[in-house]
This record gives sequence, structure tokens and C-alpha cells, in this order.
Amino acid sequence: MRIERILAPNPGPYTGPGTNTYLVGDDAGLAVIDPGPVDASHEAAIVKAIGDRTVTAVVVTHTHLDHAPLANPLARNLGVPAIGYESGPEFEPDVRIVDGAAAPAGSLRLVAVHTPGHSEDHLCLRVGDVLFTGDHIMGGSSVMVEDVAPYLASLERLQQLTLTRLYPGHGPEMDNPHEVISWYLAHRREREHQILDAVRAGAGTIGAVVEVVYAEVDRQLHPIAARSVAAHLRKLRDEGAVELGGDDWASVVEPKP
Repeated sequence: MRIERILAPNPGPYTGPGTNTYLVGDDAGLAVIDPGPVDASHEAAIVKAIGDRTVTAVVVTHTHLDHAPLANPLARNLGVPAIGYESGPEFEPDVRIVDGAAAPAGSLRLVAVHTPGHSEDHLCLRVGDVLFTGDHIMGGSSVMVEDVAPYLASLERLQQLTLTRLYPGHGPEMDNPHEVISWYLAHRREREHQILDAVRAGAGTIGAVVEVVYAEVDRQLHPIAARSVAAHLRKLRDEGAVELGGDDWASVVEPKP
């Protein structure tokens, strides 16, 4: 198996160095994973890296704007299908792939592992003992979570797989998968304790909880942190631990006795 990374030119506070686009395959051909945003220079870099090799598919892990919009035009230009779990902003799959199904990467198979949590449509892609993690796991940081309970269940599922290396959608590769997954689980559980403690101490809105729990985090990241806080609070509400009045920054939250 050959794996090549092409870094998209979209660095930022939410994307780190940029989106990792991967070419994955063997002598029979390759697949493109997460071609990223529409950017002529990045598309040219992908096509140059492909060279005269055969491409069998363009696959996206999820439909966020830093991962998927280039998939359809690139797939059309290459004459191959764009493959993903479902439609999203600026992405329409030619072929939908479900949990356990596979996309071709030359003679290899990219097996879809449905991992909702960061987004409902999120897939990790497994080839043997290697996993392409999209935004479910990122190199060097935690991730924004839209739905905490499925996210934790997805991590626990990955913990059961035999893996030797993770290739994330942002940041460097990781060769200690189970240690990384264990950290992610512990981090999310610790955040939940911190959020509940903040509410019990009097933080009465999502914004107030963010100010307490993410006090040491760059304030540029507070809006996206609020989305994760809201997701944790929805889980705590469903478990009967808090009352939550909504999902925006000013939404009222109160502890239940």
C-alpha cells in the first residue's frame, strides 16, 4: 500500500496546518481521500501527484467545507465517482457508502466505519490496520463535537479495532492509535465533568460555561468550543443532569437537583 499526503492551502485556527488530502492505493491504482475546498492550486497539486496512475474513486470522510467541496469537480475531471455517506453543503455523492461497505483504492478496499459525533455523516476509512480518521481524530488536538453520546460510542468502537497507524484529516499521522483513542475518551469525559461543575458553580449560559471551562484556550476558538459545550449539555439534559434552554451562546442552563 502507498499513502501520500498533499496539504491543502487552508490553514487556520479550526484547520491547523490545513486539510490533509491523501492518495491511497497500490500498483493497480489509487483513491483520493478528502480533496478539501475548491482551490485551483490544490487541485493542480493533486493531479500532479497522481501523474499517470489510474484513479478509482474520490472519497470524502464527511461533508464539512474544508473536506468535501472539491470532490465533485475533481471526480468529474478524473472520470471517477465521488463517494460519501450522504449529501451535504457543496457535495453530492455519485455513490453513497454505508457502514461496512468499501470504496476501491486500486485493488485495495477502503472500508467505511460510520463514526457519527463530529458530524452525523462522518466516516473513518480503514485499510487493513490503517485508519483514515477525517475529523473524528485529529493530529495534535481535540475536535469539535456535534453529538457527544454517538461520538463516545464511535471512539469506543474504534478502540476495538486492530490498528497500527492513524491518518487524520488535520495534523500529523499517529502510530499509537489505542493510546490516542484512550486520550480522546478521557478528554471528553473530563470536559463533561468540568462543564457540569461549571453549571453547578453558577455558570448560567453556554457562553458562561465556555468562559470557565475554556479559559486557557485561545478566544478565537471559543465559538467552536461553544458548539462542543452545547453538545455536552444536550447529553447531560437527556441524562437528567441539567435543564437547557437552547443551543446558542446565551442559552440558559441550570443544574437539576
